[in-house]
Amino acid sequence: MRISEETIEPFAISYPLETLAPPEQILFLDIETTGFTAKSSYLYLIGCAYYEFGKWRTIQWMAENYGEEVVLLDAFFDFAVSFRFLIHFNGNNFDLPFLAQKCRQYDLPYSFDHLEGIDLYKRVSPYKYFLKLPNCKQKTLEQFLGINRTDVFSGGELIGIYHDYLKTPSEFAEKSLFLHNADDLRGMLEVLPMLAYYDMFNESVKARKVQANTYRDYSGSRRKELLITLTLPTPLPRPVSALANGCYFHGNGTEATLKIPIYEEELKYFYSNYQDYYYLPTEDIALHKSVATFVDREHRLQATASNCYTRKFSQYLPQWNLLFEPFFKRDYKSRELFFELTDEMKRNRPGFTAYANHVLAMIVTTF
Repeated sequence: MRISEETIEPFAISYPLETLAPPEQILFLDIETTGFTAKSSYLYLIGCAYYEFGKWRTIQWMAENYGEEVVLLDAFFDFAVSFRFLIHFNGNNFDLPFLAQKCRQYDLPYSFDHLEGIDLYKRVSPYKYFLKLPNCKQKTLEQFLGINRTDVFSGGELIGIYHDYLKTPSEFAEKSLFLHNADDLRGMLEVLPMLAYYDMFNESVKARKVQANTYRDYSGSRRKELLITLTLPTPLPRPVSALANGCYFHGNGTEATLKIPIYEEELKYFYSNYQDYYYLPTEDIALHKSVATFVDREHRLQATASNCYTRKFSQYLPQWNLLFEPFFKRDYKSRELFFELTDEMKRNRPGFTAYANHVLAMIVTTF
């Protein structure tokens, strides 16, 4: 077995890693194999990155023949026992199941039970379309952040290099194998800022400033919109913008802006207990029976679910599930929901914080 230990050249991680766990307790993991299935392929390299004495370091174990898988597994799990958190990239789908299968294959007593796992891929991939990414491969995220790699080989190309290395060892092959894995480890550290997008949708953003704005649309008509200035939980590594259902989002650094249309029109509030109401066709309104009994019988009808409403002209904001009540609709069968922008709501800063998170959730699920 060949062992490589290196200190990673100093660089600034622009993500507050300590919010995940103390850096000294975190172990980054990446493995190299000759295939995707543990039963029919070999594990030939395990690499780890860890924080020690103020520096990031790597340690890598590489098999010098096909029979050294157990030696690699022993070395890795002996080393990992000192850590509490395991960070990987798509390790839930590949690295961890592969290693667990190899342990079962050799009847080894190891497990990941003492380690709390954080899968970077799993956290970032739900926002692929929001970020306009073609995929969520690690190299794609590195390119998104403007990170350049040193190695030029793909994982698939390295399989052939490893087989050749076992037949005819060479310094070039050895360096290429270690370098690719080391770049994957360093790449995980460098793509940590991508977690800021995860934080934006999973940690509460805060409404810092709320104001109404009037503008003219493309046809020259006057429109109103709500502008919410947000404080983001983690600085975004790159600006991002998105438009969905008439709502616009732009985030840059620790600040973001939401623009949401204000609808000034007459909407309907539908009473759920329509059995207790009469509908008055002439006035196009529903009245409770305790009041409507004084209306002539020929001017009133038993209300139904679709006509048991009261109409109100006001300013409204859209909502995509029931966040604020009472809620209003244009028609009974309409799926669009609104709530009134009352004077009380205009002073409700916590309410706007909740609403901003509501709008963000709508935007990300639209993509």
